[in-house]
Amino acid sequence: MLPKEYRTISDLSGPLLVVQKTKAVRYDELVEIELANGENRRGRVLEISSDQALVQVFEGTDSIDIQNTKIRFLGKVLELPVSRDMLGRVFNGRGAPMDGGSPVISEKKVDINGIPMNPYSRDFPSEFVQTGISTIDGMNPMVRGQKLPIFSGSGLPHNRMAAQIARQASVISGHEDFAVVFAAMGITFEEAFFFMEDFRKTGAIQRTVMFVNLADDPAIERITTPRLALTAAEYLAFEQDMHVVVILTDLTNYCEALREISAARKEVPGRRGYPGYLYTDLATMYERAGRLKGRKGSITQIPILTMPEDDKTHPIPDLTGYITEGQIILNRALHRKGIYPPVDVMPSLSRLKDKGIGKEKTREDHADLMNQLFAAYARGKEAKELAVILGEGALTEEDKAFAKFTDEFEDSYVRQGEYENRTIQETLELGWNLLTTIPVKELKRIRDAYLEKYLMPRLTKEETTEEAAVSE
Repeated sequence: MLPKEYRTISDLSGPLLVVQKTKAVRYDELVEIELANGENRRGRVLEISSDQALVQVFEGTDSIDIQNTKIRFLGKVLELPVSRDMLGRVFNGRGAPMDGGSPVISEKKVDINGIPMNPYSRDFPSEFVQTGISTIDGMNPMVRGQKLPIFSGSGLPHNRMAAQIARQASVISGHEDFAVVFAAMGITFEEAFFFMEDFRKTGAIQRTVMFVNLADDPAIERITTPRLALTAAEYLAFEQDMHVVVILTDLTNYCEALREISAARKEVPGRRGYPGYLYTDLATMYERAGRLKGRKGSITQIPILTMPEDDKTHPIPDLTGYITEGQIILNRALHRKGIYPPVDVMPSLSRLKDKGIGKEKTREDHADLMNQLFAAYARGKEAKELAVILGEGALTEEDKAFAKFTDEFEDSYVRQGEYENRTIQETLELGWNLLTTIPVKELKRIRDAYLEKYLMPRLTKEETTEEAAVSE
């Protein structure tokens, strides 16, 4: 049965149009719009009221002639064709290939809004995911099935960091079916080219599915891009038994598009003009991460968002923090020092870090070492602040040791190469090497057995080296 045609558009506003005298129209239904010149555009139903339908046009309403435009309601929602052949491909914000390749031969088509996970069916995240970045793996470990966002700011290297995680992420248990789904929203062509070229050059593209929405693409596509990505991730994880890391950048552009659509609908604005349902909308995406009982696959999510004016209380990072299990925060002061990645470990937090580390997961000493590095870094920063106020002469020998540790921690632990992929073992060894600069009596957060096993051999080796240097 052919869809019924309407020529009853009554109003246009931004990307929205109102169709009158409709029958049997459903929420979220796909719409085909045929212009007088024969051009076809697509849209979806946002709202239904008696015999009126509010339609969101993907390509915008420019050049639409109210009198001569035909509207057809297609009787289906937006779906993504899925198959394992999606790996290695690049798609746009509508799910169409943009890498010059042929369309994917799909096994089936899936509603992009997904099906909510039953909380009872969720499995608890407990398996360590290695990103190759010490400030995450060593200090704020991520586990399979977790939602761990990165809070960044304008001009900070979050895109480079996102590409690095996409290249390096792996499960150290050795599971071979590992994939990355990468969605970029509202980025420039230059940024899109950087991601695609970097993935191709390093070979990461072979295990990656990319969805790219450019800054000059319609704002409505920014609303669908992350949902397309999560739909692909759910298929790979729960039907192909793969471990999937989903990277979403930049969620701020997504929320700006949501605000634009909300304003066009003349909705009552919430905080800073964002719609009152921003929390609910973000939750519908973040909660699509996780593990399911009885399924081998999982979805681990890394949303990346730029905080306007570096403000953590802005609605986007504020609401994200309530929904997700922690945050990794990038620091502008570290970036000015030339440190990459500029991760500020003090305010950063992974709420599930204790679940993925320890014996038979990373290493037995990981938790104690992590706590001691946190404590030493915090005390070193306090000592450096005290030195600014009172002068270095007011510092004790212990304070000076901690201040020195802080500088070395930032220079060798936080700082690492953009293409440097550190294993968790290398990160732990680096942490122990840094602790040799602190008097042993001050290492109060590490059990004696671990000090004896991991620290003492290093101190003995240093003393032997110093004695050899003196004798020469």
